[in-house]
Amino acid sequence: MPEPLITNTLVSLFSRRVAESGDAPALWVKAATADHAGQRAYSALTWNELGEMVRRAAAALHGFGIRPGDRVAQVSENRLEWIVLDLAVHLVRGVHVAIHSELSGPQIAWQLCDVDGRLALVSDAQQLAKLAAVRDQLPADLAVYSFDPLASDSSVAAEQHLLVGTWSDLLARADENLGWLIEDTAQRAVGADDLATILYSSGTTGEPKGVMLTHGNLTSNAAGMVLAFEREAYDLRLSWLPLSHIFARTCDLYAWLVRGSEMALAESRETVLADCAQARPTYLNGVPYFFDKLARHLQTSGQADVPGRLLELLGGRVRICCSGGASLADSTAEFYRQRGVLLVQGYGLTESSPVISVSTPQVNRLGTVGQPLAGIAVRIAPDGEVLTRGPHVMPGYWRQPDATAAAICDGWLSTGDLGEIDADGFLKITGRKKELIVTSAGKNVAPTMIESRLSEEPLIAQAMIVGEGRSHLTALIVPNLDALRAEIIAQRISVISPADALRHPQVLALYAAHIQSRLSDLSHSEQIGRFTLLDRPFSLEQDELTPTLKLRRSVIAEHFATEIEQMYRVE
Repeated sequence: MPEPLITNTLVSLFSRRVAESGDAPALWVKAATADHAGQRAYSALTWNELGEMVRRAAAALHGFGIRPGDRVAQVSENRLEWIVLDLAVHLVRGVHVAIHSELSGPQIAWQLCDVDGRLALVSDAQQLAKLAAVRDQLPADLAVYSFDPLASDSSVAAEQHLLVGTWSDLLARADENLGWLIEDTAQRAVGADDLATILYSSGTTGEPKGVMLTHGNLTSNAAGMVLAFEREAYDLRLSWLPLSHIFARTCDLYAWLVRGSEMALAESRETVLADCAQARPTYLNGVPYFFDKLARHLQTSGQADVPGRLLELLGGRVRICCSGGASLADSTAEFYRQRGVLLVQGYGLTESSPVISVSTPQVNRLGTVGQPLAGIAVRIAPDGEVLTRGPHVMPGYWRQPDATAAAICDGWLSTGDLGEIDADGFLKITGRKKELIVTSAGKNVAPTMIESRLSEEPLIAQAMIVGEGRSHLTALIVPNLDALRAEIIAQRISVISPADALRHPQVLALYAAHIQSRLSDLSHSEQIGRFTLLDRPFSLEQDELTPTLKLRRSVIAEHFATEIEQMYRVE
């Protein structure tokens, strides 16, 4: 197994890895079509083959007109082309803007305009349709290409005149010899402080902020993760988390380049266990929701105590699983340990590239998120907030100097989380200072933005979003009783009392429709799974509101704990 490469740019990391590992297997991808047994089989690309693809893509981007500093956007699910484009953008010294594929059209358009995107690559017709629906909100000179071939008579392409061509069209015009020259120039020209990517992260008000990460940010963090874990001679990771999120980007994609191991791309997030059975990984990153769901499946199916069953479901060779993106329950980690699968957790955020601390097979303590990576400093502010400083800290937010100044002071990044450090240097996260919900799937959601939208609905007087550490969002809704009474009369809904009105199927359906309408242009992770209509408002007298009438979330959650738990009960 090749030794880890320590370098300060993604360009030199990629180039040296290809040069050193050459014809060794690098990336396992599934065939486009199923075999006679109905399965899409895995086959491997070597590092040399991957290198050829990336250099050709870099030449295509250069031929299109991408120059140093230009922003190239990608709206796509995980696939081979995602990785090739990412690495090619670095070779042409562009800035990769990785946009989450589950976002709505207006959200994608906002990000494309904010970065003045010149070129956008989308995965398929579904993503193209999102952009076509908001074409008047897109940059005027934006060119859109699709990875998947689309029918020439596609209504989206023909009627909206949005699609310029396909990925294969772009590659067909590439001068392959130019790719070598581009790579050679980039190795000499790109530095650790050069901007590599912009990733958008929702703030507490819901206004997206573009997190700028440099080559040095990303390579130092990936190398730190690799050095924190002792690897066996053979190592294969299965990558299934969205590469548009920094967790998978650093801890799967770039750590794979540092280590020179093998990586298999999962077919989708819904096929992880089937992909584990085929690829048989030795290492698996994931979010708490996945690990908890698998544990609950074994428990409810009566297989929890079947010897070796958990390991078998993960492919039979997994030595370690690492959880990130949200808080992992101690009981889940203990469930895996008792069944011979080590499950540890790390901690970080997009602004820190992302890893700040991590538990390892050698150094871990239940109830903590491990110790800081080498070269990373962590301290606790007087108010309990976790602060961090080191090569992993972003230079700032894209075009938001005030937000940058608020987040970073004298090199110390304010995480917005509350924590403690014990005598042995283990970090424990005790709460959140900023109002940002992180679901069990690792999705960051700004509750105030959603609550503001809901409160614009005449039928709703107050709303509080719930979902921290949960699989989906729910809402506590305080009805506007006057508006509700008028609606009940107008629709001739038969109710016998105010309490009956709050449980009446027609009233609940009415609220469900209005909630869905108010949130229709938000992403899937920002939608409301369930809601409860409350029989009283949040009040100052109950200490549920601040003097400025902001929600005291912890107090409200305590007062309505029964209603909240009811919304998360399995039907």
